[in-house]
Amino acid sequence: MRRPELLAGAALLATLVAVAIFAPWLSPSDPAAQSDPARGKNLAPGTRRFEVVTRKGQRLLAESAEVTSEGVRIFDRRGTTLIPTARIQPTPAGELTRTRVFPLGTDRFGRDLLARLLHGSRISLLVAFTAAVLASLLGVVIGSAAALGARFLDAVLMRLTDAFIAFPSLFLLLALTSLLNAGPFMVVAVLGATSWMTVARLVRAEILRLKNTEMALAATASGASKIRLWSKHLLPNALAPVFVATTLRIGDVLLLEAALSFLGFGVQPPRPTWGNMIADGAPDLATAWWTSTLPGLAIVITVIAFNLVGDGLRHRLRRRRTTAL
Repeated sequence: MRRPELLAGAALLATLVAVAIFAPWLSPSDPAAQSDPARGKNLAPGTRRFEVVTRKGQRLLAESAEVTSEGVRIFDRRGTTLIPTARIQPTPAGELTRTRVFPLGTDRFGRDLLARLLHGSRISLLVAFTAAVLASLLGVVIGSAAALGARFLDAVLMRLTDAFIAFPSLFLLLALTSLLNAGPFMVVAVLGATSWMTVARLVRAEILRLKNTEMALAATASGASKIRLWSKHLLPNALAPVFVATTLRIGDVLLLEAALSFLGFGVQPPRPTWGNMIADGAPDLATAWWTSTLPGLAIVITVIAFNLVGDGLRHRLRRRRTTAL
């Protein structure tokens, strides 16, 4: 029987991944391109404006525009401004002005929120997924070493795991990222190095259980070494719950990355991530709710998708174990 939450989560997750992959083609503009803040700041979703780009790269937005023999005359609440033809960078079609629609509005720097949301999905999802996989790999190694090693090694590794669990993860992340360069790769390393504890405990418990099964005892009796026993018999049978834990962990890592970016310790601007988009819009939240709410909603939807997939996989694993018994 198929789990509806697994199908719904997988469909939603596939959509998010497709959007992240094709973001450069779906994006209406450069996510870092700024408009004149006096005319393009915090435009509401669905706003339509005329855009004039100068040869110096400055983007001017206006409520209306008129092309004259001298250049382009733009009109807005500030009055009338004439942009001479010599200062204007024509569009690829040779026009001096073009119409822009901002489906999700702009932020306080006049940047297109839709473009930033699409490009931000690439970094946020990649950081969360890579960090969760790194954490799972560390957890598998540490949990396996604890289960198969001597009692002293098991005690040391488990006490280390307990220490990491007891220490507030956000404070540890802030301390590490403040000391290190907060680029995407460093954020992945820090998040992965502080999120392995659950997987380590899970792998240790699974391997300790599997060591006493007939399969493992028969392999040991036939002369299999610990490495062969681990790689051929124990680890493959212990990976199913690890996959479930990794799926659920991705949502948690995504929230941690967003928290780091919001506090200014994550991926730094001008690279867009959902977390630093929320931070950029926070000062204007009362008057421009969309600047922080929309990236926050994207995080909520993504976390829900990963949790649905994780819950569906967990129920399937539980049903498979019940059937086997």
